[in-house]
Amino acid sequence: MAYEVPVKVALSDMGEKTVCEEHYGSESLQQRYTRLDDGTIVKRSIGGQRFSSLVQFFRSVFLPQGYPESVSDDYLSYQIWDTVQAFCSSITGTLATQAVLKGVGVGDETATAAGATITWILKDGTGMLGRILFAWLQGTSLDCDAKRWRLFADIVNDFSIFLELVAPAFPLFFTGIVCVAGVGKAIVGVSGGATRAALTMHQARRDNMADVSAKDGSQETLVNLMALLAGLVVTPMVADNPLLTWFLFFVFTCLHLFANYNAVTCVVMETLNQSRLHILVSHYLRTGVVLNPAQANVQEPVVFAQKKSTRIKLGSPMSSIIQRATDLDSAIHSNSEGRYLLGMPTLTDINIVLHQESSHLDFIKSCFQAEIIDYVIEHRFSKLQVHSSVPCYDNQAHSLIPSDKAFQSMVEQANHKALWELVDSSHEVAAQVFPSFHAGLAHAGWTTHRTQLGPDEWRASWDIHGLSDKKSY
Repeated sequence: MAYEVPVKVALSDMGEKTVCEEHYGSESLQQRYTRLDDGTIVKRSIGGQRFSSLVQFFRSVFLPQGYPESVSDDYLSYQIWDTVQAFCSSITGTLATQAVLKGVGVGDETATAAGATITWILKDGTGMLGRILFAWLQGTSLDCDAKRWRLFADIVNDFSIFLELVAPAFPLFFTGIVCVAGVGKAIVGVSGGATRAALTMHQARRDNMADVSAKDGSQETLVNLMALLAGLVVTPMVADNPLLTWFLFFVFTCLHLFANYNAVTCVVMETLNQSRLHILVSHYLRTGVVLNPAQANVQEPVVFAQKKSTRIKLGSPMSSIIQRATDLDSAIHSNSEGRYLLGMPTLTDINIVLHQESSHLDFIKSCFQAEIIDYVIEHRFSKLQVHSSVPCYDNQAHSLIPSDKAFQSMVEQANHKALWELVDSSHEVAAQVFPSFHAGLAHAGWTTHRTQLGPDEWRASWDIHGLSDKKSY
């Protein structure tokens, strides 16, 4: 809605008094209200009417209200690349649909409607089962790695289209191939839809998720309509020309993957996930500087998972770190704050047990401590480099790096005490370093009141205040 902004009253040469001016969002449209000598209020437009141009019309129809202030800075670049990939996907989808229809018997006088129906039912049925199974196995990780799963969805989509194109060449295996393709497209539907919701949440900056999502749907509908018109031209050309079909598939698939890669890499997420936190902590321990979201997002892998020396499991059951009474004593001794317990059953696994009262800040600090251990293991044969500005005891930091002999003992899992000593030392470092790191996160523009670190649902209860008399952060 338009809103009024009071301005300083001015008297013009015509004897008019400006009583107010108003504008519609950030658009050039402005209106001025003046009062004549006879008391009449006159409205004058400055810059044209709301729908005076085609650009303003399309902006109102296809962009969220209040654009660009109502969305994230990366919105336009992402939507441009997303539009390109959607168009390419629609074209290759048209080629695949034609191949599948030919495979089920369209145009073949010997084919039966019952056979085609059974094939289609099997294809859709296996897809439904694949959708349920994939959502069960990976549903919780889609929020945490939205960019990587978004790109994964489009890669699987292209592979599924490829299977549908080759299926008619193998009549005996046609049903099996299209069923596999159906499972792939079902996975695309789950991962693509879920990650799109996560990206919409990131883009909506005025609690306008519904508007951003609706306008994204309008954009996609327009693109699909354009692709449909293009398909009307392409389909007759490729009907009896397999070479042209594969050429168009190759060209549009390459463009589709290129557009998708650029789309996900241009997104700048301000929330912390495991990959971004790993990048931040590693850089911070080396330099004492917290990267801003744009710098960290550039380094975030979007094709393969982050390579790390350890597997960090946030929200593990107590049994994952406690096998004997001495383990419980060591865990309590190494976690004075009391809102989480961290343990290492092996050198490559770091399990974090969360208290029922754990907050997002506890998630960040526990993973920060785990990342310190990961950093130590990765650099075990060199001195831990900590910037002089970081409030950490530099003279003792190198003691976190185990010797070759101690490290070999840890690898063989014969020295549980050494593992707990590493956990205890990392806790001491984290207690001193984390306050400055946390302040750096806020200063760099990171969101810390919510995270995407992917904690599991295990929570435990113990006497927080009885663990230690040390002051909590």
